[in-house]
Amino acid sequence: MKDRILETADRLFYLQGIRAIGVDTIAAEIGISKRTLYNHFPSKDALIAAYLERRFVPPRASDKPPAEQILATFDALERRFAAKDFRGCPFVNAVAELGPADPSVRRIAIAFKESRRLWFRDLLHQLGATDPEALATQLALLVDGSIAQDLVRNDPAMARAAKEAARVLLANAGVVLDENAAAIAKKPQRAAK
Repeated sequence: MKDRILETADRLFYLQGIRAIGVDTIAAEIGISKRTLYNHFPSKDALIAAYLERRFVPPRASDKPPAEQILATFDALERRFAAKDFRGCPFVNAVAELGPADPSVRRIAIAFKESRRLWFRDLLHQLGATDPEALATQLALLVDGSIAQDLVRNDPAMARAAKEAARVLLANAGVVLDENAAAIAKKPQRAAK
């Protein structure tokens, strides 16, 4: 039952908004009483936190070269943008809706965004990129910016534009990419004279 409640809350919160959906609506959708819902989640705040924690899926490990993994992020975004049910980042949406009223929502959202940034940073370290900390932040901004642009424009090509910007950032950080996006090697540094 707990999983059914969470699945229903996830769908409704994401598609219609956290504030727009009350526990009455979730219970009615499943065909249970509010009391049953509250037996599993003591408050709507607890349900919101569980919804966001369910959405918190860290990037998966891969055998692919680091640069290919980084650029594949934007390919995955383009596919997601093309889906009819895409409504943006659930973490940004939750913070935008609930703002400072719910510090636990902000904490979960920050943890999610930081996990993505650290994933980028670790891949950039493997590539020997110049200043992986700053570059990881810039790549994370490209992800979030492409999401915002897609929401406004309803154009999945925004992810492709972000991918091309990521290629430029990688090249400027000393990562040499072949035409298939795999990193060949770090550019040799010029010897100091």
